[in-house]
Amino acid sequence: MKIIIFGANEIGSMIASEFYTDNDITVIDEEKNKADAFNKLDVGFVGGNASSIDVLRQAGIKDADVFIACNDSDELNIVACLTAKRLSNVKTLCFVRKEEYRSSLGIAKDAEYNGDFYIDNVIWPEELLTQEIFRIITVAKALDVENFASGRARLLEYKLGENSPLINKMLKNCEFPKDTLIVGITREGTLFVPNGNTTLKADDKVIFMGLSHSLDILAGKFFHEKEFVKNVAIIGGGNVGLKLAKILESLKLKVKIIEKNEERCNYLSQELDNTLVINGDGTDLELLNEEDISASDVVVSVTNNDEKNLLCSLLVKHLGAARVISRVSKSVNAALFEQVGIDIAISSKTASLNEIKNNVRETNIGILATVEQGQGEVLEIELPESYETKKIMEMKLPAKAIVGIIRRRKRIVIPNGATQVMGGDTLIIFTTSENAPVIRKFFEEG
Repeated sequence: MKIIIFGANEIGSMIASEFYTDNDITVIDEEKNKADAFNKLDVGFVGGNASSIDVLRQAGIKDADVFIACNDSDELNIVACLTAKRLSNVKTLCFVRKEEYRSSLGIAKDAEYNGDFYIDNVIWPEELLTQEIFRIITVAKALDVENFASGRARLLEYKLGENSPLINKMLKNCEFPKDTLIVGITREGTLFVPNGNTTLKADDKVIFMGLSHSLDILAGKFFHEKEFVKNVAIIGGGNVGLKLAKILESLKLKVKIIEKNEERCNYLSQELDNTLVINGDGTDLELLNEEDISASDVVVSVTNNDEKNLLCSLLVKHLGAARVISRVSKSVNAALFEQVGIDIAISSKTASLNEIKNNVRETNIGILATVEQGQGEVLEIELPESYETKKIMEMKLPAKAIVGIIRRRKRIVIPNGATQVMGGDTLIIFTTSENAPVIRKFFEEG
């Protein structure tokens, strides 16, 4: 597949790194010196602006399958995608940073008046980030939350405390609720797929998959009892902070926002109905104390500056906050944030990369989610109707992986080794990112 990427920035580099081994990649950017960052990758580079017809032709737009515009300018991305669409039948994916472009411009494929002049998919990273933070907030003490099958099944990640009743138990001896599975464990920074003889240890980060109702029972039994998120403090009143507050208001939660800019505070007060807007600096220890921010069930720092988010998060953690979620703009910082004690660090770029992966897939295999900073992947595999019925234990997967969920027409099945897999099923499989290509190849060829 031929993919053209407009933008030699961090997200452009992440996309190129993900796809270059199996695809023909060309990167376009006006700054030719940025080509050096791609030297370790087997990709082409064209200097120029992708909104130019000549530049697009030089990059081979006529033969391209996918055009991804992730330049730092929304306007250039939009023009480039529309120009590419005029020149070929290429699939266009456009990154925007302004909400008005995501919501109001008639450029999406299903827009009412676009005719043949449209963009296939508009990606607003801040929206993806907000959705991910919201999912995590709504499940007490969870480190990660992913919803599958319209919310009927889930992935939840928890950290085992020193007093957990699961410590020093083999998985086969743990009495988990029906329709729940442990599919992954992160120990000392490394993710692996466990088996029945794996013994759980303190500080393990354990990943479960199962039916949503069953996971609620599991959470109440092992991780919290009758504990619900009731109040949330948000540091940073930008697009993410505002959008997050609106969603939390709809759940009748108590929300506070700390925002440094007075004019922005006035705007937030007009846009929000039941949120307390505080004009102040999230790094002001005295302010954090006065407003009792650490008493919130969750504190979320979502300014657009990594250093400030880290400092704010460390301060509220020092004051005793039980759960802190921090936004990271540079994806490489996520692991660092968690190493210094931040509970959850989330990058919008990682969420955007998952969106890209699903939009460029050529086969019946997609990626529903990644976990633990990309160490693990949740694959969605649609089996053809001609697939031979067999038990999971008879599938003989070529690498460690767990079939966590089977979607069979309107039914959701949490399987075990004796569960039969049949044609037409959709399998949701958990594996490490190292083993994911092997698993994908197994089903592509089978």
